[in-house]
Amino acid sequence: MHNAFLLLSFGGPEGPDDVMPFLRNVTRGRGIPDERLAAVAEHYAHFGGVSPINGQNRALLAAVQADFAEEGLELPAYWGNRNWHPMLADALAQMRDDGVTHAFAFVTSAYGSYSACRQYLDDIATARMAVGAGAPAISKLRHFHDDPGFVLPHADGVRAAHAKLGSPADTRLVFTAHSIPLSMARNAGPEGGLYEAQLRETAALVAAEAGLAGAWDLVWQSRSGPPSVPWLEPDINDHLEALAKQGCASVVVSPIGFVSDHLEIGWDLDIEAAATAENLGMRYARAATPGTDPRFVKMITRLIRERMDPSAERRSTALGRLDHWDACPTQCCGAR
Repeated sequence: MHNAFLLLSFGGPEGPDDVMPFLRNVTRGRGIPDERLAAVAEHYAHFGGVSPINGQNRALLAAVQADFAEEGLELPAYWGNRNWHPMLADALAQMRDDGVTHAFAFVTSAYGSYSACRQYLDDIATARMAVGAGAPAISKLRHFHDDPGFVLPHADGVRAAHAKLGSPADTRLVFTAHSIPLSMARNAGPEGGLYEAQLRETAALVAAEAGLAGAWDLVWQSRSGPPSVPWLEPDINDHLEALAKQGCASVVVSPIGFVSDHLEIGWDLDIEAAATAENLGMRYARAATPGTDPRFVKMITRLIRERMDPSAERRSTALGRLDHWDACPTQCCGAR
């Protein structure tokens, strides 16, 4: 078996002409008219039609390859996206042509839900069918929400953001993650509720590591879809208003739902939430995400070695108490 590494991510436009085709890919099959997509496209226009995510993935792939070389892990590395070039099917076709028969896939999402996990598994199956004979088998690496390689960089980001505000004792720590429909949240994981459970465990671990375990909240951002469909709440902007009414004057926002500072952070937190805080007279600092932090990069190498050695102790580095597993049950994480 000729193994390889696959970085699997969401994808994003890299120029103004990419934006609407990208958004149509993201929303395919949902019947969303271009008029509504155009409103979202304005967010990308603010950044010149370029999402940071592809550049961040290039940097991550280069860092992972350097770590492989340092650790003596001989794996060719590939990169494929769900919604924009380089597309996943193209990456699998290149693997096949290069003689790769199996790849370990690292998905840029730490959590379990339909959109954060199951949909990537579906994408892999669809891409393998498109490639046809000789398409490599893909093993998705497990969730990593409580791994120190993920938790510690987030905690450092919280500490740095707190210091920017002068470390006032009354600063509220607010964690954010991408909102999803309530029905999807209830169906996340073999027994339901996994997405929220993992996020709350991550939040508690990051807060404790940052020395701010006493007062934190988990709220949501980046909601989409019709108002008639209930999603996880409260939204970060609504929560900031509630905190202001309670007399809170200083807040650190940590996007623990994300591995890098892509557009949903750049727009939803650095622009919209920051403006909300300013209008409320609230001091605001946003914590950084792991990105290419060396601990995060080494975590990826460790997850691969763990998967290559079935006898490896899966909880040897885990900071939390929730279970880990390699293969998701077919009935978990439904879209609805």
